[in-house]
Amino acid sequence: MKEKQQNRVWRMLRFIVSRRFNLHLDKADEQSIIKDITWNTEFKGANLWTLIFAIFIASIGLNVNSTAVIIGAMLISPLMGPIMGVGLGIGINDFALVKKGFRNLFFATITSVATSTLYFMVTPLHEAQSELLARTTPTVWDVFIAFLGGLAGIVAATRKEKNNVIPGVAIATALMPPLCTAGYGIASGNIYYLLGAFYLYFINSVFICFSTILMVRFLRFRKKYFEDKGYEKKVSRYIFIIITITLLPSIYMAYRIVNKSIFVNNAQRFVKEQFQFRNTQVVSKNFLFNGREGNIELLLIGHEIPNHVIDSIRNEMPNYNLGHSQLIVRQGLNAKQEVDLMQIKASIRKMCSAGIPLLTWLTVIRYASYRICVLN
Repeated sequence: MKEKQQNRVWRMLRFIVSRRFNLHLDKADEQSIIKDITWNTEFKGANLWTLIFAIFIASIGLNVNSTAVIIGAMLISPLMGPIMGVGLGIGINDFALVKKGFRNLFFATITSVATSTLYFMVTPLHEAQSELLARTTPTVWDVFIAFLGGLAGIVAATRKEKNNVIPGVAIATALMPPLCTAGYGIASGNIYYLLGAFYLYFINSVFICFSTILMVRFLRFRKKYFEDKGYEKKVSRYIFIIITITLLPSIYMAYRIVNKSIFVNNAQRFVKEQFQFRNTQVVSKNFLFNGREGNIELLLIGHEIPNHVIDSIRNEMPNYNLGHSQLIVRQGLNAKQEVDLMQIKASIRKMCSAGIPLLTWLTVIRYASYRICVLN
């Protein structure tokens, strides 16, 4: 009796879960899905002009460091079409659609890079902003975003009722900004920006395509018959090789970024806790990490700290997982260093806001003024 009751509860739970998560419930007609994705694969007429306008908007957004403008460009970008077309074609063994998708994706990529290169050649603003630099160092997290975004995109594309998921996927996977960054790399002659941006674009394209293949096969789209089974296995092998080649460098980059982030966090905590002196202020700190070792460079102003005190602080570094790092302390201002009065002013304001006594920061001002006069 107890076993029957448990089986009944289990069947009920399985029914509820399967009904809640069933992707076949509101699935559109298979032929209409294939027709829509195939139509979006094309790049001519309105689609092509929309792409060009979106590239100009994204380039301007990267140039002026405006996140809102970049998001607007991604909302109107039609680049998802040919990538999903390639994935659908591989998923249903339609290699005419695969060739069409690759051809249109290649044309769209060349057009996008050429458009962004033209913009960055004529713009009077040539400095690389943070939004642009963020597209030059892809990591494994970009792989996860592209894969999950691709899954969301193909699920939305196979529904009867269309919703706003596709624009959201376009924002999350960020296909436009890497192409614009590649154009900036060409215009500025910076090969590292060009390669980093293209790698990010390659990651997004490959894993959106891969997630499309998986979802198409999960939804059991009818495949075209393959007479040559060996050719089908060869295609699957190529897909696996491309995914592996794309994934490995991003894992290495993510490993380095994680290590650098851990080092910076430990270094900031070390400086905050160990350099608390009444009449001395840290006015500049620089954390450098080369993958194995780190350097902590500090510029202090105020009463000079004796060397034996600094040595005792160095001995505390292993307690912050900084045993292989070097601590470089420069006290005051000397002829080999630039005097950054704005930085000193900001540090004094920080001291005041923290409630440090007036006499303390007046001492700092007097000391800084004295050293600046000596330098001059």
